[in-house]
Parts: sequence; structure tokens; C-alpha cells
Amino acid sequence: MKRTLLLLSIGFLGTAGVMIAGASAQVLRNHDSNAPVNFTADRIEVQDRADRVLVSGNVEVTQAGMTLNAARMTVAYRNQPGGTGTNGIEIDRIDASGNVVVTKGDQTARGNVAIYDLNAKLITMLGNVALTQGSNRLTGGRLVMDLNSGRSTVDGRSTGGGAG
Repeated sequence: MKRTLLLLSIGFLGTAGVMIAGASAQVLRNHDSNAPVNFTADRIEVQDRADRVLVSGNVEVTQAGMTLNAARMTVAYRNQPGGTGTNGIEIDRIDASGNVVVTKGDQTARGNVAIYDLNAKLITMLGNVALTQGSNRLTGGRLVMDLNSGRSTVDGRSTGGGAG
């Protein structure tokens, strides 16, 4: 009996995941990760020799209609050959921590930590992850959002909440 209940639960979660993944394709599909990245924060520290920027306090990053909020972020970049000023800088990765929220359209993802790989067009969120779109909500331990396909995958047990 327990095995049947577990399989039904897994089937339900799989169906919910497919519903959100299918719906999210409209919101996240073909996100332009080459679009300009703008960020604001209470504190911004440029570490030019390390090719990174540390931002903290009410951090908000926006790119092509997508918003990423967190308490702290590290932005890794590289200088493009022959580029000058900000045109010569390409952001490779953003690591965010502390109440991370990613929003685009009617989709919101929350987690403890997020890694946005701009080259692979992937956002991976870890820890107490919740993906919400409209009235649909899916929780887990890890969320991977593929910005090429628009597919979002939640796996693992939620790392918090009630007894299980």
C-alpha cells in the first residue's frame, strides 16, 4: 500500500512538473542572455584584477525582462579582446545567495542560492526551492531553469518544512 501511495505521489509531482515546465516555456524560452545586465545594490565592489564584482545589500539584477534579487551576488566577467569600456566586458556567471528570487512574467522562483551561467543559459537554484507560476507551485531541493528551451526541472526533497 505504501509503495502504491508513493508511486501515485511521484506521478502527481511528475505531472505538476510537466505542467509548470510546459507553461514556463512561454515565459523563459529563448531568453536573451546576451542582453545587457544591469545591477543595483547598496554596496558595489569591483575587483578588477580578479575579474569580478561583489555586490551586497538589496541587490537587483535585470536582464531582458528577467529580474534576480538577493542579499549578495558575485558577478564574474572577462574582458573581450579589442573591447573598450563596458563594451569590452562579458559577464560569464552570477552567483547569488541570501533569499534569492528570480522573476520573469508570471513565473517566480525562490531559493537559498542561485548560479546563473550566462554562457550555458542555465539558472540553478539550491535549498528550499519553490517555483510558482499562476496558481501552480512546485517545491524541492534543486531547480534548474534552461533559458534556451524554457524547461524548468525541480528535484530533490525540500530542505525544510514539516516532518516527512
